[in-house]
Amino acid sequence: MHYVLHYGQIAPYLPYLIGGMAISLALSVLSFIGGMVLGLFFAVIRNEGHPILSRLVRIYVAFFTNTPQLVQIYVIYFGLPDFGILFSPFAAVLIGMTLNAAAYLTEILRAGLGTVHAQELDAAETLGMNRLQTLRHVTLPHLFRVAMPALTNQYILMTLGTSMASIFGVEELTGRAFNINSTTFRSIEIFTTVAVLYVVVTFIATILLALVGRWAFRARVPVL
Repeated sequence: MHYVLHYGQIAPYLPYLIGGMAISLALSVLSFIGGMVLGLFFAVIRNEGHPILSRLVRIYVAFFTNTPQLVQIYVIYFGLPDFGILFSPFAAVLIGMTLNAAAYLTEILRAGLGTVHAQELDAAETLGMNRLQTLRHVTLPHLFRVAMPALTNQYILMTLGTSMASIFGVEELTGRAFNINSTTFRSIEIFTTVAVLYVVVTFIATILLALVGRWAFRARVPVL
């Protein structure tokens, strides 16, 4: 018995799949932004070297980088209700991805902070900049210029990682692919189509982030 490919049967479901891709992008963008905010805050704490706060951040990073993200989301979605804390599937996945991303982004951003030259900081002090102005005009531009390639890679990994949201009932791209498969039983056509959609989206995201890095921070990020 030979399997015959019929991609025409999948074509009517393309708008449905694209809608799922939009949910995947919402998860990745929101969790990346949240992770960036937390990661930058934690990186500054680590860089300042406060003994207690720095140790707490190290514990946080060690925990979230040494446990599976799926397990972390399981704890949030299935464990916290035992304490009366309930989240929707989307919210639980978003919180889990944000906390996980913050741990990795903390290390990426901390490494970038370490590349800021002492002479640049001295020059900012000479010009009369306070700490907030130095952070805004000197430290952050240098940080993102250096860290942009790693940040781009992290975002791509997070976009692909949104597929685990389907386990919790979130109808993102992979979740919708499962729904279509249960109706049509055209597994090869469905999941190859989904794979192509992931490739297209991540390819576009890579180009956009590279252009943003070049325009905003003069980062040397290859577009292709």
